[in-house]
Amino acid sequence: MIKSLIRSVSLFSLLACSTASMAAIEVSSKAAPDGSVLTQSQVFAGFGCSGQNISPDLSWSAGPQGTKSYAVTMYDPDAPTGSGWWHWVVYNLPASTLSLPVGAGTPDGAKLPAGAVQGKTDFGGPGFGGACPPPGDKPHRYIVTVYALGTEKIEVAADSTGAMVGFMIHANMLDKGSITTTYSR
Repeated sequence: MIKSLIRSVSLFSLLACSTASMAAIEVSSKAAPDGSVLTQSQVFAGFGCSGQNISPDLSWSAGPQGTKSYAVTMYDPDAPTGSGWWHWVVYNLPASTLSLPVGAGTPDGAKLPAGAVQGKTDFGGPGFGGACPPPGDKPHRYIVTVYALGTEKIEVAADSTGAMVGFMIHANMLDKGSITTTYSR
């Protein structure tokens, strides 16, 4: 019994130390700073919205030692779907990537680094899909998260959903950081 308790305490100590050593990645954006309200530039063009549908710039601090790639997601947990809404899913960003320019989320991914892949959003295709909450709904949160991954590539089908890519991201995550913006109409 005592040996079992000592093993449990040792395992708990090991987990606490490894969690404490995770220092969140610092994420920033000039076009969509943390805590800001999105502008028409980041609003979807369709579904009754008439924005420009341009992905914001992003910059982030380097992930921990062992980072082999990054992934970026934009997710709305307030969407009235019961499961939220994936607005942007980018993965297999090389470990040397620490920023994305404004407009990197075009469906063709022309402004993304070589090898990066955009997964399917809940709008039905790859690329950035801006904010477009239902009219009169409370302000929705748009959480942009950058993940440091311990693998060079996430191996999923090109038409994988945000949930599938998210599963693989979490299975390979070393660290993460995020910013949150809002929007309502």
